[in-house]
Amino acid sequence: MSISLDEVRHVAKLARLELNDNDVYALQGALNSLIGHFSDIQGIDMSSMTPATHAVDSTNVWDEDLVSVDFSREQALSNAALMKAGLFVVPTIIED
Repeated sequence: MSISLDEVRHVAKLARLELNDNDVYALQGALNSLIGHFSDIQGIDMSSMTPATHAVDSTNVWDEDLVSVDFSREQALSNAALMKAGLFVVPTIIED
């Protein structure tokens, strides 16, 4: 499969590229060369290869889910901009 000059001009028009004739010929050669490389890649026999999900093997690291109390309510609320009845007061983001 090769790309014609008309196809190169059409794609250039879609991309809003202003190409002179020399640029069109150069781009046609480059695109045809690229398509040739794709054809070479498609011709590689991959039947003996095992698919890989990732380039690097990785495993999840799970930590124990332990309940602990690190701050008292007073310590947690000590830097609060607004608080009421021992709770943080935040701006309303959903209106009725």
